[in-house]
Amino acid sequence: MSNPYKEIFSVPGAVGFSAAGFFARLPIAMAPIGIVAMLSQTRGEYWIAGAVSATFALTNALIAPQVSRLVDRFGQSAVIVPSTIVSVIAFAFLILSANRDWPVWTLFASALFAAAMPSMPAMLRARWTEIFRGRPELNTAFAFESAADELVYIAGASLSVGLAVSLFPEAGMLISTIFLAVGTAAFALQRSTEPTIRPSIAGMVRTSAIRLRSVQIITLALIFVGSMFATAEVTTVAMTKELGQPGAASFVIGVYAIGSFVLGLVLGALNLRTPLQKQLLIAVSVLAVTAVPLLVADTVPLLALAVFVSGIAISPTFITAFGLIERRVPESMLTEGITWVTTGIGIGMALGAFLAGWVVDNFGAQNGFWLSVAAGVAVVITIALGQKTLAGGKSDAASDALFQAAE
Repeated sequence: MSNPYKEIFSVPGAVGFSAAGFFARLPIAMAPIGIVAMLSQTRGEYWIAGAVSATFALTNALIAPQVSRLVDRFGQSAVIVPSTIVSVIAFAFLILSANRDWPVWTLFASALFAAAMPSMPAMLRARWTEIFRGRPELNTAFAFESAADELVYIAGASLSVGLAVSLFPEAGMLISTIFLAVGTAAFALQRSTEPTIRPSIAGMVRTSAIRLRSVQIITLALIFVGSMFATAEVTTVAMTKELGQPGAASFVIGVYAIGSFVLGLVLGALNLRTPLQKQLLIAVSVLAVTAVPLLVADTVPLLALAVFVSGIAISPTFITAFGLIERRVPESMLTEGITWVTTGIGIGMALGAFLAGWVVDNFGAQNGFWLSVAAGVAVVITIALGQKTLAGGKSDAASDALFQAAE
């Protein structure tokens, strides 16, 4: 039996852009937590650290789709290079502001401009789509990217905090900024795999991918999924502390993605016949059901087991969600469509972390998992109600966009 992953990486240039893209997207995980680790040490106030990190994360969630929209119109290298330069310079100012004890407003200003950082997961998936559009290998490529995303979140956050604690407060942010600059430069230089600029359908020039019903449905669903991630992580930290083993939090959180990582790679090697919208409904249903055992986990071993089980459907959810975006979004706005979905995950994580913290503070640690269960139910309802829309073809998506653009 042939190795499907060996086949996708046998394409000229695939190894190069994938490797460069991996380093370029590490800041997605490293920067938010790196800002907190840096400023909590240099300023001594967690509220400033959290506020600056939230400013960066939420602003990036709003700006990244606009950057990707420009990418669809003018090409990857023409847009991601200048946007990355702005982001790198802003990160450098943020690091200096922390190190030199500049006024607080400089921290927030730097975070705002740093949010120009492009969405590298979208850029990578757009390249894979250009290579394998309409072929089963695209599912394998998306499976690899979903697994790589999880690895980035696990390794990136741990690396950022580890550097800041073991070396000096700015170390995590410094390395993150270097990864962003070098990784994006290496990615942009590989022009042979850069997607071709697709002409827009008449009447669609001024519209946005978020106006497509399918993008709205999947983005909303992944806001709930993102909130499940953050809720589980925040509540796990609180639970392990309450159980007298705070050091176990990093182990339990690490376990969260292991099962999903493996299952995602296995799923990518299969060529399933079930329609993607039904696969997505099955995946989110499993995600919702497996969140329930978290409510009764009252020891660290049971918590680790419950967290492991609750994470098995993450990669399948991502793989099918991005596969549907590829099929339902016109080629001329594919990168923007993918970015809206990844933005939904980020927004959900920000909201989930906030709500979980409030619930834990007011009702106790384990009750935070009720938010995971509620978000799981919400995502199932969202995808179930959207089955008819998600089952349509690309022509339906284009017609939907044209209709909305004319409104």
